Amino acid sequence: MNAPVSNAVTRSLLRRLLGNGTLIVAFIYALLFTIFASRQSDALSQTSITDLFNNAAPLALAAAGGSLVVLTRGFDLSVAGVVALSNVLMATQVGEGPQQALLGLAVVCTAGLLVGAVNGILVAYIRLQSIASTLATMIVTSGLALLVLDAPGGTVPDFVADTLTDSAAGIVPVAALILLAVVLIWLLLRRTDWGVALYAVGADETAAGLAGIRTRRVKFFAYCLAGVFYALSGYMLSALTATGNPNAGNSYLLLTFAAIAIGGTSFSGGRGGVVGAMLGAATLTLLQKVLFSAGVSSFYTGIFQGVVMILAVLVAATSDRFASGRRA
Repeated sequence: MNAPVSNAVTRSLLRRLLGNGTLIVAFIYALLFTIFASRQSDALSQTSITDLFNNAAPLALAAAGGSLVVLTRGFDLSVAGVVALSNVLMATQVGEGPQQALLGLAVVCTAGLLVGAVNGILVAYIRLQSIASTLATMIVTSGLALLVLDAPGGTVPDFVADTLTDSAAGIVPVAALILLAVVLIWLLLRRTDWGVALYAVGADETAAGLAGIRTRRVKFFAYCLAGVFYALSGYMLSALTATGNPNAGNSYLLLTFAAIAIGGTSFSGGRGGVVGAMLGAATLTLLQKVLFSAGVSSFYTGIFQGVVMILAVLVAATSDRFASGRRA
C-alpha cells in the first residue's frame, strides 16, 4: 500500500473513531475508572460495583429517554417533572410487597406515558416548539408533584428499595440487569421500521416525509417512549433514596442533556443513540465519585457540572465534524 493510500485509510479510520461518540465516552469512562480505582482500594469490590450501577441507573434511564427525542431534533424538558412526580408517587401511594411494587411501576409508567403523549401531540401534531411545549408540561408535572408531596418526606416500600438496589444471586447488580434490558430493547427497536424512521426524521424530516415515512407518528412515539423512560428513572431514584422529594428531578434537567451530549448523540438530530447516552450518564456519575474521592468540596459540584456540560457540547460538535468528514 503506497503512502497516499495509507494516509487516506488512516484519516478515514480516525474520522470513524472520533465520530463515534459511544467509543469516545467509553474511553473517558475507562480513564475515570482507572483514576477512581487508584484512589479507592475497594473500587473493584462487589459493593463498590453495585453502588456504581445503582447511582448511575436513574440518570442513565432519563438520558435514554431524552436521547430518543434529541434524535428527532427535539428537546424534552419534561424529564425533571416526570422524575419528580414518579418519585413522590412511589413515596406516598405504594404499599409493601411485590404486587404493590408492580402496581406502583404501572402507575408511574402510565403517568410518564401520558405526559409523553401530551408532549407528542403538542410537538408532532400541533407543531409547537419542543422547548416551549415540554417546558409547560415540566411546570405542570412539577406542580402535581408538589400537590402529592409538598415537602421532602414519605417512605418508599422496603421491597422496592431493597430489591432494586441489591444484587441478583449476590453477583450481578439488579440495576445492571435493568440497564442491560434497556440496551437490548433499544438494539431491537433500532432495527425496526420505527427505529430506522427515527434516524431519518432527525436527519431530514422533509426528505423522510417525501420518502413515505409518517414523521408525525414517529415523533409522537418518541415522546411517549421518552416519558416512560423518565418514569422508570423516577422509580429507580425512589429505590435509591428510599424517600420522596418534589424537587428530586431538578438536577436531571441539566445532567440528562449533558449525558446525551457526552454520549455522542447530536443535538442536530439523526445521529447517536441510547447506548451512548447511558454511558454518558454513567460517566457523569463516576465523575462525581472521582471528585469526592479527590477531596473536592460538594459546593463545587455545580461548577464542575457546568463545565462538563460545555465540554459535552464541544465533544458533540467535534464528533459531528468528524462524522461528516470535515476538519474541526
